[in-house]
Amino acid sequence: MQTLITSLIVLGIIIFVHEFGHYIVAKATGIRVEEFSLGMGPKLVGAKWGETFYALRALPLGGFCKMSGETGNGEYDPAAVPDPRRFNEKPIWVRMAVIVAGPLMNFVLAILLFTFVFTFLGVPSDYTNKIGTVVTNSPAEAVGLKPGDKIISINGQPINTWRGLVDIIHVNTGNELKIVIERDNAPLEYRVTPQYDQQNKVGIIGISPDEPILQRSGLINGTKKGLDQSYLITKLTLVGLRDMITGKVSTEGVAGPVGIIQIIGESARIGFLYLTNIAALISINLGLLNLLPIPALDGSRLLFLLFEAVRGRPVNPAKENMVHLVGFFLMMMLLVFFTYNDLLRLFG
Repeated sequence: MQTLITSLIVLGIIIFVHEFGHYIVAKATGIRVEEFSLGMGPKLVGAKWGETFYALRALPLGGFCKMSGETGNGEYDPAAVPDPRRFNEKPIWVRMAVIVAGPLMNFVLAILLFTFVFTFLGVPSDYTNKIGTVVTNSPAEAVGLKPGDKIISINGQPINTWRGLVDIIHVNTGNELKIVIERDNAPLEYRVTPQYDQQNKVGIIGISPDEPILQRSGLINGTKKGLDQSYLITKLTLVGLRDMITGKVSTEGVAGPVGIIQIIGESARIGFLYLTNIAALISINLGLLNLLPIPALDGSRLLFLLFEAVRGRPVNPAKENMVHLVGFFLMMMLLVFFTYNDLLRLFG
């Protein structure tokens, strides 16, 4: 239940920021916003403030910012009620700005989250000399090392960080090491011989670290790192998407709603630092996904506006709406497919 609540909060913030991008630019350019909703399906709560109805809906699978004239027909048909505050009566550049604002806000959110991580939370630069876990049937377990032990020295050499101790252990396969640890504020001495790890080609004793050493940056440097990290994640996501389209990589690793909830839950259990990073990653992915020319998404609507700019007149609203409707249906089918894969991975 805690995983579900955390996931709904994280996804709700990301979706809210996306729809708020559409909303704020629409308001700023004089477009009438009829409804601003978080979630889809039946309305849970809602209230009208000014000319806009604000609602929270039952299905946490998205949200929407409904603008007058967005579909080009209905109550505000220009043939019946001329209205300069309709979306479809605004200049093309204004409509493009409203559409792009949603994905753009997702990138802004990611930059802010990464900047927050680098500036205030810090990123792991190393780990402390405290043992987090001891592997079963390992040399460390055999001699009596336990989680929580703090390694003070190895063969008389002081140890302050995890990197310092693994540098010694890795090159001493088969050599007995004298390890001094601190347990319950008292020093204890153990002798352990690292065994060879075939996979990593180094000596190991079967321990893993506990607490990371977090390194924080100043605000200016943290902001720069936040921008760089957002750019890197965006680039890697585009490369991964290209490889999936060309068949170079499988789609088996793509997560649907269940998979995303599971990832968010696992990140939350590890710590707030990891949850913040995952939220930024999801926000970038949502922004990129919405910019793709897929019917029912922002990228498809941008494509129709570009076609209108070149053609000199808009596409028939009924035909455009049909394209978006078909696209929405196909996306729901794809959503079911990825959810099915998520469940297979989770319970298989």
